[in-house]
Amino acid sequence: MKKFIKEFKEFALKGNVMSMAVGVIIGGAFQSIVTALTTSFINPLIALVTGGAKVDENGNPIYVGGQFVINGVTFDYGAFVSAVINFLIMAIILFSLIKAMNKLMSVGKKEEAPAAPTTKKCPYCQSEIDINATKCPHCTSDIA
Repeated sequence: MKKFIKEFKEFALKGNVMSMAVGVIIGGAFQSIVTALTTSFINPLIALVTGGAKVDENGNPIYVGGQFVINGVTFDYGAFVSAVINFLIMAIILFSLIKAMNKLMSVGKKEEAPAAPTTKKCPYCQSEIDINATKCPHCTSDIA
């Protein structure tokens, strides 16, 4: 049981799992902001473009734009457009956050030096051969 707990701790504290957890939390926080934006600003714009708004008995606006009725069934395409816009805003925000996090993570890292070559080309037959070879295994030419 102790080994299981130790392995789980190692897994849970890896960078990928922690980054994913932070992303989910930030995504949830931004989701409420974006939902408020679409509800408060984008839905009224859709209502203005597609049919306007009505007022309830308290004088509060009811946005009815973005709907059509066929055989008594109401299709609320305004809500769908709002959800698509909501998704696009969330995707752009999360993409920007992840890009910024990746840039911050790579600030202190050094680029790896390219690995030394292990093969070379035979000057006679152009085949790939070991770098230490003195005779080509393909054309049997002597290599200086």
